[in-house]
Amino acid sequence: QMVLSEKVNQLMEWASKRSVIRMNGDKFRRLVKAPPRNYSVIVMFTALQPHRQCVVCKQADEEYQILANSWRYSSAFTNKIFFAMVDFDEGSDVFQMLNMNSAPTFINFPAKGKPKRGDTYELQVRGFAAEQLARWVADRTDVNIRVIRPPNYAGPLMLGLLLAIIGGLVYLRGSNLDFLYNKTGWAFAALCFVLAMTSGQMWNHIRGPPYAHKNPHTGQVSYIHGSSQAQFVAETHIVLLFNGGVTLGMVLLHEAATSDMDVGKRKIMCIAGIGLVVVFFSWLLSVFKSKYHGYPYRYVFA
Repeated sequence: QMVLSEKVNQLMEWASKRSVIRMNGDKFRRLVKAPPRNYSVIVMFTALQPHRQCVVCKQADEEYQILANSWRYSSAFTNKIFFAMVDFDEGSDVFQMLNMNSAPTFINFPAKGKPKRGDTYELQVRGFAAEQLARWVADRTDVNIRVIRPPNYAGPLMLGLLLAIIGGLVYLRGSNLDFLYNKTGWAFAALCFVLAMTSGQMWNHIRGPPYAHKNPHTGQVSYIHGSSQAQFVAETHIVLLFNGGVTLGMVLLHEAATSDMDVGKRKIMCIAGIGLVVVFFSWLLSVFKSKYHGYPYRYVFA
């Protein structure tokens, strides 16, 4: 067995070269499982090889790397905690040892004793954003990590492009700015914003949930999260589509009642509007019922 000082020196040497230490079965058993140990190790169990087709693993790995780099290059960096990774293709024996059958999974191996229930990160509830992982690490190890993300210039560039387009339109149509008072255009922009917010896009931005979930046993892909405390990115897209369908149906009903078109066209619009509202509202209710299992009501579709 390696003595404690040898373990710490070995981990510090690896951490100086790479923030996330890659481990196989032998390294995991010697440096994480076997005593003595006075440091905590956060381990991400993943499957990053292309043939595994684990999209969520790649997304989680990016956030995990951000967290580990934030700690490695922090002025508070010590040997109290290390970040490691075990890929299934490099350490399948570790997965078998821990009876683990899903990835990605984050586990904290504390400095003393074995991992407890809270030492397994609740990925489906919290998502894998680096900030959420940092809060969990602080809770389990008392090590506070300030997440520092690499600069992202996409936002400023898009804002600059939008301002340039608006400026160009104002310059070209300086003599006629009536388009700025177009109620339909402003209403459409406001409606798009409302649909995006009510579907949960802001929650996705804060929590960073996976796009969907693939059952490792059956291969079945779930796009709707089974709990009311979490959601998938695909779920927000589905809800946005359903809300948009209901909204379009209501617009058609309003136009059928107030427009000057002939009666035949207004009847068609009315029927189409009712159909859209009934179908898409029923689907919305079905999604709600699948997340709140005790909800007793349904509409058209179960």
